[in-house]
Amino acid sequence: MTKPYHLYVVEDDAALREMLCGYLEKQGMAVTAMAHAEDMLRRIHRLRPDLIVLDVTLPGMSGLQACQKLRADGDAVPVILLTARTEEVDRVLGLEIGADDYLGKPFSARELLARIHAVLRRSALLPGAPQPHLPDVWIGEHRFSPATRSLEHRDTGALRVLGGVEYALLAELVSHPGVAISRERLAAASHARGDEVLPRTVDVTVMRLRRLVEPDPAVPRFLQTIRGHGYMFVPGPAEAARRAPARSVGPAAHDAALAAG
Repeated sequence: MTKPYHLYVVEDDAALREMLCGYLEKQGMAVTAMAHAEDMLRRIHRLRPDLIVLDVTLPGMSGLQACQKLRADGDAVPVILLTARTEEVDRVLGLEIGADDYLGKPFSARELLARIHAVLRRSALLPGAPQPHLPDVWIGEHRFSPATRSLEHRDTGALRVLGGVEYALLAELVSHPGVAISRERLAAASHARGDEVLPRTVDVTVMRLRRLVEPDPAVPRFLQTIRGHGYMFVPGPAEAARRAPARSVGPAAHDAALAAG
């Protein structure tokens, strides 16, 4: 049996929030409700939603700012903005910064449900599909290319094309350097909805990736374990600087470089 879609409803109006959650749950969806965008941004790395219903006018961080933060972090989770009918500028800006749809208040719950289904259909991408918009990333001696789903060794030039699950999991980690990503989120990023994915499946995939990129897989440097939560990509020193061509220098600088080296 396919598990229900999981939605975040971020709305500070308690009555509207309760009504929306009750209606969506009756339609077979799992709903996590909250009143603040800051709360949503804290939870998303641990409890991954399929879609976020996000009010534009929130106390503290606005819905627009929260959506912009998600997209700046490389998170493509679908977002539907709720706006007042008169907030045309906010609606246009919301779409420009990456929202998938918007709905003006007041609205019917049935209309919101139709928008949710439409956005979920559009966003149903196959995990493991190449992501040409992501830049190459150095992981130790290997260059990871999201566009070609490959790892290339710096010195030998040996090229390995990753499997779909390995690729999707690694792309999720390197897209969020220094951020602890939960096993649940990694499973969602690397497997299709409805797949039965055990936490051990994520662990085994990370072990395979470590054997490919870590100098010592038993003591990982780049793909680190966050106990009780998941994993984190920790970048090494700037690889581009190491590979930069030598520049010509004057005699004094040349002598200083020899003395230092």
